[in-house]
Amino acid sequence: MKNLEKDEWFDIVSPQGRVVGKAPRSAVHGNPDLLHPVIHVHIVNSSGQLFLQKRSPEKDLYPGRWDTAIGGHVMSGESIERALNREAEEELGISMGCFKPLFRYVHKNDFESELVHGFFFQDDGPFYINKKEISEGRFWEIAGIEKNLGRNMFTPNFEEEFGLLKRILLPKLKTTS
Repeated sequence: MKNLEKDEWFDIVSPQGRVVGKAPRSAVHGNPDLLHPVIHVHIVNSSGQLFLQKRSPEKDLYPGRWDTAIGGHVMSGESIERALNREAEEELGISMGCFKPLFRYVHKNDFESELVHGFFFQDDGPFYINKKEISEGRFWEIAGIEKNLGRNMFTPNFEEEFGLLKRILLPKLKTTS
């Protein structure tokens, strides 16, 4: 029982985001029937490059792979806005960013199911890299990302989301810069 007390707890939600229960991280990771909310923030600089983080080698999922600039679970009872600000501060030292909503979708695999709340933030950095969370971070040219898709460099979730970014976000940046 002590392990459950120390475990992080997440809300279990419907595909529409309505809370239907809660469960510990240890139950959610490993049961794709337990849909839980997460936030992802994509950071683009003034040159149109995308900032990615390289996941810490200590991460339980996809260690050492490149991923979304900011990502994390929404804790049970926590608002999406609070989770955004907490994760941005924790991972990159960003306080109170101007996060713009991009999309919401369900990402499901054999291990888990996430209700992903995707956001966009424009900033040239520099950022503080929290080495407990991230091993490194840098801006990538879009062509460099495209060249390395499918080569186990990126998390599967990021590769899925990159398709959405190309369709939703990147065309807007070309017309506004």
